[in-house]
Amino acid sequence: MYQTAGVGVMALLLGIYLTHHVKFLKRFCIPAPVSGGLIFSLLSLGLYHLGIECQFDGTIKNLCMMLFFTSVGFQSDFKVLKQGGKPLLIMIGLVFGLIVCQNLISVGLARGMGLPALFGMSAGSIPMCGGHGTSGGFAPLLEKMGLEGADSITMAAATFGLVAGSLLGGPLAERLIRKHNLADPSAPKNVMEGIEASEASPKAKLTTSNQEENFQDFVMGACQLFIAMALGTGVSKLLALTGVTFPTYFGALLVACFLRNVLGLSPRLSKGLPMDKIVSLGDIFLQLFLGMAMASLQLWELASLALPLGAILCAQVAFMALYGTLVAFPLLGKKYDSAVLVSGLCGFGLGATPNAMANMSAVCFKYRYAVQPFIIVPIIGAMFVDIINTGVITVFLNLI
Repeated sequence: MYQTAGVGVMALLLGIYLTHHVKFLKRFCIPAPVSGGLIFSLLSLGLYHLGIECQFDGTIKNLCMMLFFTSVGFQSDFKVLKQGGKPLLIMIGLVFGLIVCQNLISVGLARGMGLPALFGMSAGSIPMCGGHGTSGGFAPLLEKMGLEGADSITMAAATFGLVAGSLLGGPLAERLIRKHNLADPSAPKNVMEGIEASEASPKAKLTTSNQEENFQDFVMGACQLFIAMALGTGVSKLLALTGVTFPTYFGALLVACFLRNVLGLSPRLSKGLPMDKIVSLGDIFLQLFLGMAMASLQLWELASLALPLGAILCAQVAFMALYGTLVAFPLLGKKYDSAVLVSGLCGFGLGATPNAMANMSAVCFKYRYAVQPFIIVPIIGAMFVDIINTGVITVFLNLI
């Protein structure tokens, strides 16, 4: 257990070093544990071919996964919905439609190639909209349901999606902007002035605190994560009584979401929610979880599935391009902000929220800053993608 955690941390540290020194990794927003963990998994593959198979213990990895998804629940503040307005509601609908279609495509193609539906699910919205976090969360469940090598398959698909989402979002938005003559290229100075003007709003002001206050806030945040996780086990047992298959973290996510919104009703109680520290702790646990998950991949399990997996993933990218152009862009109003939002949708539709933010930043840096997309996309990424995705995946897994 401790050795697995140590290997995962070493993979994370290697990935941090590579991310700071390799331009490709910076450009496509590849997470540090993914790049570092992939190297360790390749070393494990080399040892396997030499007759040495590495075995890993997932105890600490699973704990980190639970804590991360609990932090996701705490980020679901329904009061912020009004900030996004109508475009936010449209984007939520688009995300829901995208997730359903991704699973229909992957399951349909898998069955068409004579492969089990579970294999299709491992290349659907689990790695696409869900990224590495959801992939690691659902892989044990897929393994339990009978899909051998689910961890390696979903992680490989999620890594492909990260790169594809970054490659697709910017060019697609560029094409829409040029085709519909929505904006002219702007000087970098003018773009930065727009960004600075937005960040000068009262919402962007930072508060300062001393080290002791920071420490106490981190302690309080950690306590609330563990309390919500503990209560979530009871909720998970109640959900299991329904006969419906749910991921192990779903109960903790629901409890955290409930606590956040109930405590948020009282200004006094909401002060006891150090959300910035909870988010930071969640990010730390996600990094540790991914480091261990990526380093422990058994890549040799992918050899016989490389061709069908590649075919499904290419179909997902093609569908994302068509969905963004023919569905999302018209529904969002065919404006400049719509094109920027489409680049963001490609980012977290195939990868993760950081990819979405990077795509939008690249587009805005060439043309002009767009305020609304930078409000909507973080809300979608923090509050809705994982919750909607988990619900849709759960329905599909129980139907197939």
